Order: sequence, then C-alpha cells, then structure tokens
Amino acid sequence: MNPRLARLVTLLYPRVWRKRYGAEFEALLVDEESGFVTVLNVIWSALRERSFPTQGGNMNHPSLGSVIRHPSAFVPLAMSLSALAMVVGYVAIYGVARQSDEGAVAHLWQLLMAGQVPVVAFFAIKWLPQAPRPTLCVLGMQAGAVLASMAPVFFLGL
Repeated sequence: MNPRLARLVTLLYPRVWRKRYGAEFEALLVDEESGFVTVLNVIWSALRERSFPTQGGNMNHPSLGSVIRHPSAFVPLAMSLSALAMVVGYVAIYGVARQSDEGAVAHLWQLLMAGQVPVVAFFAIKWLPQAPRPTLCVLGMQAGAVLASMAPVFFLGL
C-alpha cells in the first residue's frame, strides 16, 4: 500500500488506538500488497473502533458495547421484551376484553417484570463504579424496555 494512503487510513482510528498500535499498523499496511477491499476493510474497522472501542483502544474505560454484552445487562432487556411480546400476542389473539381470572399470560408477565429487578440491581452495583457512562446508557435502555412492556397493560387496562 502507498505510505501516504496507509497514513491516511491509520488517522481514521482514535488517537488512543493510534498511540498504541498506529506505527506498527501503518508499517504493516505499507509492507502488504493490498487492494481496494483491504482499504475498505481498514476504513470499516476504524469506524467500528470509534463507535465501539476495544479494550486495547480504550484501556481505562469499558465501552457501551463491552458492557452490554454481559448477561446482567442484556437479560433484563430480553425479559422486558419477552413480556411485551406476550402482551401483544395475547391482545392479538384474544383482544382486550377483561377476564375474571388474570390467566397464565398475566402471571408470566408479572414474574418477568419482578424477576428482572434483582438482575438490574446487581448490574448497577457492579458496573456503575467501573463504567458510569455506559452503565447509565444500559440502565436507560432497560428502563425504556420496562416502560414499553408496561404501556400496553396500562393503556389497555389489561
């Protein structure tokens, strides 16, 4: 690859990443016979590194991408979305008529909503001191999923 092009695509990476890997990566690009696909791949990787920094590129602070991969982050989201899917499925099949007994769907919804409280508490206790900004983003997503799951129940009076 042309040294000027190698320098240009290396500049697309975040400064912390370039400080650690830049010279070696640039030398690798110059030494390698590369084509258009390689340049596109390097550009794509630089954009991903800026959006979701790896541990090597952001050594002091975990990123949102690395925090949300933990089960205590995504399990409550999955529980809320499952509860929402059950409510929407119930309404689609049976309508919004009130039942004398709550039924299995209502009990499962309650279990899913209550069951995620200790998981969210564990997640907040564990991750807020380590990575406050990504943790608050994940907690916001979890709160949004809870509200989305509660909205049909509230508005339809189920």
